[in-house]
Amino acid sequence: MTNLDPSEVIDRVRELQRAAADASCLARYHEGVRLLRRGMGLLDSIHPVPDDIRTNWLVVRIRLSSTLIAMSSEISGDVAAGLAGLDDVRMLVNAVEDPVLRAELSGALNYNYAAKLMTVGRNDESLGYFDASIEDKEYRMAHDADPDSRMDSLVRSLSSRGWAHTRLGNVQQARADLSRSLELAEKYELRAMAADVRRNLGTLALRTGDVPEALRYYEETDRTYQALDMEVPALLRIEQAQALLAAGLADEAGRHLDEVLADTSGQPSVAREQARVELHRASAALMNDELELAREMAAAARRGMRRAGCQTCVANAVIIGLQADAREALRSGEVPVALPTRAIRIAAKMELPRLSEQAATARMLAVRLDIRRGNLKRAAETLRAVPRPGQLTPIDYRMLRRLCRAELAVAQGSRAKALTEIRSGLTELDAVRDRMGGLDLVSGTALHGQELADLAVKLVLERNDARRLFVWLERTRAQTYRYEPLSAGTDPELAASVAEVRGLGQAIQEAQHDGHPIAGLRAKYNERLREAQRLGWHTGRWGRPRPVAGLGEVVARLGERAMVSFAASGDELVAVVVAGGECRLVRLGSAGAAAESARVLNVDLDALAPDNLPERLAEVVMASARKQADKLDAQLIQPLAELFGERELVIVPTGPLYAVPWGVLPGLRGRPTVVAPSATAWLAAELTKLTRARKIVLVRGPGLAGARGELEKLTTHYRTATTMTGAKATVKSVLRAMDGAKLAHFAAHGAHEPENALFSRLELADGALFGHEMAGLRQPPRQVVFAACELALNRIRPGDEALGFASALLASGSRTVIAPLSRVGDLASAAAMDDYYRALAERESPALALADAIAVDPFRRPFVCLGAG
Repeated sequence: MTNLDPSEVIDRVRELQRAAADASCLARYHEGVRLLRRGMGLLDSIHPVPDDIRTNWLVVRIRLSSTLIAMSSEISGDVAAGLAGLDDVRMLVNAVEDPVLRAELSGALNYNYAAKLMTVGRNDESLGYFDASIEDKEYRMAHDADPDSRMDSLVRSLSSRGWAHTRLGNVQQARADLSRSLELAEKYELRAMAADVRRNLGTLALRTGDVPEALRYYEETDRTYQALDMEVPALLRIEQAQALLAAGLADEAGRHLDEVLADTSGQPSVAREQARVELHRASAALMNDELELAREMAAAARRGMRRAGCQTCVANAVIIGLQADAREALRSGEVPVALPTRAIRIAAKMELPRLSEQAATARMLAVRLDIRRGNLKRAAETLRAVPRPGQLTPIDYRMLRRLCRAELAVAQGSRAKALTEIRSGLTELDAVRDRMGGLDLVSGTALHGQELADLAVKLVLERNDARRLFVWLERTRAQTYRYEPLSAGTDPELAASVAEVRGLGQAIQEAQHDGHPIAGLRAKYNERLREAQRLGWHTGRWGRPRPVAGLGEVVARLGERAMVSFAASGDELVAVVVAGGECRLVRLGSAGAAAESARVLNVDLDALAPDNLPERLAEVVMASARKQADKLDAQLIQPLAELFGERELVIVPTGPLYAVPWGVLPGLRGRPTVVAPSATAWLAAELTKLTRARKIVLVRGPGLAGARGELEKLTTHYRTATTMTGAKATVKSVLRAMDGAKLAHFAAHGAHEPENALFSRLELADGALFGHEMAGLRQPPRQVVFAACELALNRIRPGDEALGFASALLASGSRTVIAPLSRVGDLASAAAMDDYYRALAERESPALALADAIAVDPFRRPFVCLGAG
């Protein structure tokens, strides 16, 4: 009972409802429910309800009940109970006599009902309620003196219906709703809602395979939230990770999701979001072959999503766990009899139309497992039940189906049919790659087709067919370098972001020099670095893909040179040698052994680098380096020596062999050698049109003991060169000078960043010059020489997609890059460069000149010639 007047009671209930809404915005749902129940009690205290306030009382009760149902089901996760409660509210709405007011209440109720259906994946059912909601809201606005004040409600319904269409794959309807929603939100300055709509447009772009466009929308949304001082929702960060996974960037997605997990862990109010994060973290772990982590995250997500009532998410978690088990069994070669049966049973339980993709994935896993066990009849029957992919089917589904068909063909004795399936699958993957943006995304895409590529190499190797292996190697690796660079320059926004990273790097160095704490600066640096990396994912595009190089073209261009293309299948290392018009295959033993020798050699060369290394220590390290060089020479070069004779070499490495400084191997000492990521990339560099450029740029960075004399000697070779030293050697001035040059030489400290290769750097007067900026040159120099540590190193992604400072220049159009694969002493580097340019003046060939320079002291001059010689 209350002593308040009924009108005052209603006013008090409205206050409680506003307070509950505020609590809901802060995710304090229990507090909100308590306030709403108190309001409901106050409403019940009005008995009988006077006629003059009956409509107000009914309206307040409808709104209070709807909000209470929404919050209660948010806490309990019982969506069915929430829908039943809304059905009860509908009877109250129908009792409202005023048609305009009834339309307003009905519009809100239908929206809530549709939203609840979407939370449990019943997207097709939600559309009818969204249609009704939009119709109700448009009717209400048509009868309102101030319709603009209700625009936010219409925008929300249009956007949500567009999201439902997106989930259902109705691309045109989704784009129409979302575009109209965004247009209205921007027109009426509903900035937060416009950001939400952009996020949905990003997801639509992702569903249609346009990853750069998706990332651009997500980035715009993120910036708007921050500008409005709003918390960035976990859902947006999850969707950013989904885009990275679609591009094959599993490492980057995993790190991104780990940050989100750290923010959401232990917060009951975001339990559903945490389960979603765990689900996608499981996907990233699976792509990265971290099977235990994938199982752990999938199990956690499954528990959380069961409580939330999302059957689709539960199914996704089950599938990831099954994929981890299947991969482990296939790798070991011991497939338990129960595992394929379990996969088929899982598929049978996923009968709902919205789970058809998950059911098909389970069946395809069963197919692969049955093939391995020799149960080909059931494998073929199961595969027939897998539907053909549709317009919006994810690339992983497409690749898995192609792999199943190829493996079944192999098991049935038809290698030709298997290779046809693989070829078709890689063509589909090309279509995905063609829509990617910057180098990171282009290079990551190969991950999706890795198993198909591995199978192709394995099949061809079994036939000892060197020519076909050459063709398949070119088709399956280093596809990044097939794309013609676009002379578009660096995106201004990305340039500004990279400049901020550079400034923070300088601030950290100054603080360290002065003995000041740097933890805060370091945290800010890492944050800005991540922002710049995200911008790089969608601001750059590459041109049309070149055709894969044919063996005949390569033979013709090689002339008197020879090409050695290395490849690995499992632990077997092989080489395809093209020399004198012949193509031969040589098996070279363990790939793991070669990788270990390359790793140890690189460590030894790093240890040898300091200029004033104690003599005794230098002897010990040199002995170890010679041992590893001899082992690599015996495994990789001596078995091939008779095939290539005294010819100059073009070497196409694989995996860890990218880290081999070939000039230190005894069999290659003094031999001109060029390193290229593929024959296609080498041929493109060789055929690069030589411009009339004559400009020479010589750059010296700070803090190099031998660099002053080095550049002075170089000016004797190039008297008209543009020399940039001291305060003149700034990032902006150096980039401007490099553009369109014939030759650019850098004597500077360098560093390779293995986790973020395009942020490998050269130190200049005002901070770091990053690989990202090199990749943005409109006309990169024909030849670039780095007398700087490590800048020939690469991050090697699946498919031998090499990404680093030097390789970014090659991909952008430079013909030749000279750089070291490990640390180099200042004095050793200066001496090597003096010898190199003296030889270059006589030889006119970078590969010949570098071979002469390296041979003087190969273990302290670990330079390689990349691109064309």
